[in-house]
Amino acid sequence: MADILETTPAATSVKTGVKSPKPVATGLAQVLTDTYTLLLKTHIYHWNVEGPLFYSIHTLTEEQYGALFAATDELAERIRALGQLAPMSVSDVLGGAKLKDAPKSPSAHDMVADLASDHEHLAAQMHKLIKLAEEHDDDVTADLATARAAFHEKAAWMLRAIAKS
Repeated sequence: MADILETTPAATSVKTGVKSPKPVATGLAQVLTDTYTLLLKTHIYHWNVEGPLFYSIHTLTEEQYGALFAATDELAERIRALGQLAPMSVSDVLGGAKLKDAPKSPSAHDMVADLASDHEHLAAQMHKLIKLAEEHDDDVTADLATARAAFHEKAAWMLRAIAKS
């Protein structure tokens, strides 16, 4: 009976019409690592923001990290649907991130500007992922990336509007 728990996850072949799922899954994995990094950074800023716009920033970041958390699951599950493994360790998830760590003790303005920049970076990554997915006849990933790009573009706009002096 203990043997049933010995199953180890492995990549599998899928025949869904996607030409080559592995490069698309690799692109999704990069987006996933950066999304998780942004999720953590947003949550940390949420805890520590202070100043006259505390409530506005605190509320907005809570909304955003909730959406980012949901996105991580959607991205990982798409990788699995493509027959590939999602990152399997914390170092896999956070170690490959292209986003920079939060600076030490940033001001509220710096927090908001930093998050806006990160959302812009992820929006740009999503646009690249759309093209990659389309090259491999993967409309599902292209649609997912399109929706994620829209989220990041809107988040960046809202954060830039707060940071504007």
